[in-house]
Amino acid sequence: MKIVTSLSFRGECRAAFEFYAKVLGGKITAAMPYGDAPPGMPITDEKYKTWLMHCWLEVGDQALMGADMDTAWAPNVDKPKNGFDVTLHTNDKAEGQRWYDQLSEGGRAGMPFGETFWSPGFGSLTDKFGIPWMINTIPAADWKPSQG
Repeated sequence: MKIVTSLSFRGECRAAFEFYAKVLGGKITAAMPYGDAPPGMPITDEKYKTWLMHCWLEVGDQALMGADMDTAWAPNVDKPKNGFDVTLHTNDKAEGQRWYDQLSEGGRAGMPFGETFWSPGFGSLTDKFGIPWMINTIPAADWKPSQG
């Protein structure tokens, strides 16, 4: 089984997924705009022609899925995202710091990236597309938090 997070946007799915592919070193393997849908699809307004009805980003053996939605189909898509985070785990604190720094560009920090009692590097942020993220460094077996 694979559990995949699906993210919703309002016309920014392609830009968001290109950004995530760059930051995370992934590859977009599908990006289907509404304009390429078969005849008879209910979403035909010209303004949605370039919006993505489906996007898939592969990062190693993991994936993110996304789509553009409007308030008529997803009434809360224009509201701040809450109740979830996309969480990235790494064994490499420097990699975690890089992810945090790049994903937070143009967004807003929640908890600055730094040592916690459970991790040598953890931070939370909301990116420039409104998606909440947590970045966590998995501690080595012999890791102990700094005293101080």
